[in-house]
Amino acid sequence: MNDHLLYVAAVGFEAACQVDCLPADHRAARLHGHSFLGEVRANLPSGWAPFDGAEVDTLTEHLQQCVAPLDYSHLNETIALPTDENIARWIRKHLTIPGIEAVGVQSTTHSGVDLDAHDHAHVWRRYVFQSAHQLPNVPAGHKCGRMHGHGFEVILHADQDMGTRDLSIDYDHLDEIWAPLHAELDHACLNDIPGLENPTSETISAWIWARLKPLLPELSWVTVYETGSCGAHFDGHHYRIWKEFTLDSAVQLKHAPLGDQRRRIHGHTFTLRLHLHAPLDQVKGWTVDFGDVKTVFDPIFKQLDHQPLYQLMAESDSDVASIARHIKALASPLVPELDRIDLNSTRGCGVILHWGELGPALPV
Repeated sequence: MNDHLLYVAAVGFEAACQVDCLPADHRAARLHGHSFLGEVRANLPSGWAPFDGAEVDTLTEHLQQCVAPLDYSHLNETIALPTDENIARWIRKHLTIPGIEAVGVQSTTHSGVDLDAHDHAHVWRRYVFQSAHQLPNVPAGHKCGRMHGHGFEVILHADQDMGTRDLSIDYDHLDEIWAPLHAELDHACLNDIPGLENPTSETISAWIWARLKPLLPELSWVTVYETGSCGAHFDGHHYRIWKEFTLDSAVQLKHAPLGDQRRRIHGHTFTLRLHLHAPLDQVKGWTVDFGDVKTVFDPIFKQLDHQPLYQLMAESDSDVASIARHIKALASPLVPELDRIDLNSTRGCGVILHWGELGPALPV
């Protein structure tokens, strides 16, 4: 399959607002404030940036300039009804760049909206529950076969055709339908819950889907974080998992003009997320063992982490897009289920490289 590359950027802004379309006693109908995060994903044409390798920085600069009028402002003076959806629309209208595929707005770290090119609002809301579990069907000696616990996180995603409406699915509605499940899952041993006798991340996501889809027809996928660095998605048909790594590596953008600081040797703590798509193992209850992904990828990780990538990748540049392609070339033969790589040099800023069925875009 052909590679598809999206450049991503995220910029924060502080603003006050009130959402007058909500009932008068609703907390968001009062004047309040948020630390918003605006995001954009774009399929940028070749040659758009001042030089090859500057795409992410240039996209971030455009987004920063776009949201500057919103920063430390009363949003109602600029956007008549500043719901997350309408703020995303405003950003999309004023962001003069080609190839925009989605614009996102996070009003809190636990909720947000991604507005795609077809005006679908992908609303998401994050929840946490504290539980114990053990996996009964893993190989002997596997650490997950012992009773242990996690601070699980769940993200519910709902996809709705917005048309011209100001507000899609109210976060409060998601809270209401989640509450009974939270009561069942939180501070519990998951193995004791019917249907979760083998509570892998994949099984938990499908269990949640089966209970919420009848109540929320717009539900588009369920994400379960088992730890901060790994988890699973289920969309009613397909299971996907991801494993996240951080790379502390040195880079140099050799196409940068003389005098540009990016031409100097510098570095980042990169966030790398590998996405895998595979059928569910009906005995073990997972697609691929997270531990196996880590083990197989470890030799590649050691080639990238605490390394001078500008030397190791001498035949190309060491910008995020080139690094992502380099990782794909190294990892694909070893991890055939791999079909997407996210690589960020700073929070929310980097690339998404995918060559299979595009999975859900995770909130930052």
